[in-house]
Amino acid sequence: MTHRAYLSLAIPLIISTITTPLLGAVDTAVVGQLSDPAYIGGVAVGTMIFNTMYWLFGFLRVSTSGFAAQAHGAQDSKQCFFYLVRPFLIASAIGLTFILFQWPIKHAALTLIDPDEKVTAFADEYFSIRIWGAPFVLANYVILGWLIGISRVKTSLFLQVFMNLSNIALDLLFVNILHQDVKGVATATFISEAAAFLLGMYIVLKLSKIRLSAIFHSKLWNLGELKKMMAVNRDLFIRTICLLAVLNVFTARGASFGTEILAANAVLIQIHYIMAYFLDGFANASSILVGKAVGTNDETLYKRTLSLSSQWAVISPLFMMLIYILFKDSIISVFTKNQEVIELASSYSIWITIFPLAASFGLILYGVFTGATVTAPIRNSMLISLALYIVFLLIFIPVLHNHGLWLAFIVFSLGRSLFLAMYVSTLNRTLFQK
Repeated sequence: MTHRAYLSLAIPLIISTITTPLLGAVDTAVVGQLSDPAYIGGVAVGTMIFNTMYWLFGFLRVSTSGFAAQAHGAQDSKQCFFYLVRPFLIASAIGLTFILFQWPIKHAALTLIDPDEKVTAFADEYFSIRIWGAPFVLANYVILGWLIGISRVKTSLFLQVFMNLSNIALDLLFVNILHQDVKGVATATFISEAAAFLLGMYIVLKLSKIRLSAIFHSKLWNLGELKKMMAVNRDLFIRTICLLAVLNVFTARGASFGTEILAANAVLIQIHYIMAYFLDGFANASSILVGKAVGTNDETLYKRTLSLSSQWAVISPLFMMLIYILFKDSIISVFTKNQEVIELASSYSIWITIFPLAASFGLILYGVFTGATVTAPIRNSMLISLALYIVFLLIFIPVLHNHGLWLAFIVFSLGRSLFLAMYVSTLNRTLFQK
């Protein structure tokens, strides 16, 4: 496995995964061109609510990818298909539950965040439309995870690009032409999510060698396999709760500093998402290769993947830091034309500049561990990092205010990297015991 071979897998995955935050980023950018910062604040709060809901079940994509990669490496097509169907059924049930309980979810979220009245009205409007896409979003997680796991990277890329180009086009139509503001961006996102689901289902049915009637096969409900899947999903669920706790507290504390700082933080957090998903492309490449190595019991491939993952965890953040330093003003202005928000975002940009270096090892090694489906270290490292984040919040926000909030976030990101790296030697012994 050479750098070239690793990058030939990683680059399409980077392009694919970096489109994921564009649904929220495009929505934020489109309303950011409007005069009132309450628009961007409302969409930021609404997007945060959906990130909370959906990311809690992000394990549907990650675990599907890891298990599918191992089954694909072992050339077990039936088990590979089962690793699609099991999480798909779970995703459908969760999505419908979200729709049924939409009012208490919305009420609880807005009460907890407590933005000002105007921002609340726009967030309510945004939520009430996008919630109907919940089953499609979660099913898309499973479809994309499965496609990545079986190394259909270009297909996954096509599906995500289709969804985001649809979202961009519809955003511009509903907001710039039809002048529907927040309602327009929410409707555009809902339509693009539903369309991507329909296309994804068509692709999966074309690729699968086993028909949907296989869901009645007894092996699909094998207790041992279900326990294995649920153990991995439990750890990843806890990991996601930790991450969402950090982001939600971040947004809520930012809101307490006023609408303008909330909007500035929202712009920078969208940039952070793009950086994180850039790194996630390398994580997905590592996950596929580690899954293949485990499925074929190839220790050489595993060790080479771990080495390449570590090297690119150093190279890629340096590249992102350079790009952001050179084009900071242009990047921020993409998201908003409000001069006060631009100036505030620029004043806090140092934290976004150093974010990639702090987070890179944690994000890329995450792919190594999920590909191996060894997830307890991920859970443990996140719990420790969350505790560290809370300590820094309590100490530094009273002194540094919004800078203290960003400092705590960077310390959390660095903790994820350091604490997970400490488990690598244990993973090596677990996977290939002599």
